[in-house]
Amino acid sequence: MLKIIKRIKFSKEQNRMANVGAIEKIIKNFENGKNKNLEYLLYKRFSWMNNFIKDSDIGLEVGSGAGLSKKFIKNKNLKTSDFSEHQHLDIKNIDAQKTKFGNNTFDFILASNMLHHIPYPIKFFRETNRILKKGGRLIIFDAYCSVSLQLITILMRHEGFDFTVDPWSETKPVTDENNVWSGNIAVTNLIFDNVHLFKKKVGDLYTIEHEKITECMIFLNSGGVCSSTFYIPLNESIIKIIDKFDTFLTRNFPNIFALGRQIVLKKIS
Repeated sequence: MLKIIKRIKFSKEQNRMANVGAIEKIIKNFENGKNKNLEYLLYKRFSWMNNFIKDSDIGLEVGSGAGLSKKFIKNKNLKTSDFSEHQHLDIKNIDAQKTKFGNNTFDFILASNMLHHIPYPIKFFRETNRILKKGGRLIIFDAYCSVSLQLITILMRHEGFDFTVDPWSETKPVTDENNVWSGNIAVTNLIFDNVHLFKKKVGDLYTIEHEKITECMIFLNSGGVCSSTFYIPLNESIIKIIDKFDTFLTRNFPNIFALGRQIVLKKIS
């Protein structure tokens, strides 16, 4: 992975994004239907997950935030959860590192842009493995910390990244344990770029079934998902053309342009 610098962190006061974590505003912004850019982005982020979910499966989303996954996931048995008490959630106050669920409860678990907020990813992998049925899937979409995303992070002073942390540590957190909105967008690269190390750490729990590097301009011109920023409204035809350009950029120059990563992990034991 190309690095501008190895680590940088910003306080909440430095953040140039607006409405960060304002869940009610996020839901209202989506439901008014005016931002077609954002609607297309979320469609791209969630629709691919349906390929790994059966109609009869029982599913859970952790770190659901605004719970917009239900707009795009076809499965009707999906329950949303978060480490909060927002009324739109199906299940409230769920710590994804230590849930309240029994062993072998779910056929699939969704984690969309939440893994880089987890203080101890190894605890998350063990816990999701525990509550998944054998052969169940952990379906992840998260940040890909390319040069472009590093530059955007520095410009917007949003969250931050730290390539020096150990994502497999059980004693040293990779994000601020006392701030659920604290994020380290380098975490998924640290976890998944080194396949050999991934297998060594959790190869007895999961096998990687699917991986795809994706997303660039359609995210940058979305207006933000869990925050707000400037965007240029576009019609669907133009957005689709930009999406094709994104595919070219992320396929050929992922370390420079890619901003997102799809991962599906299948439970072994």
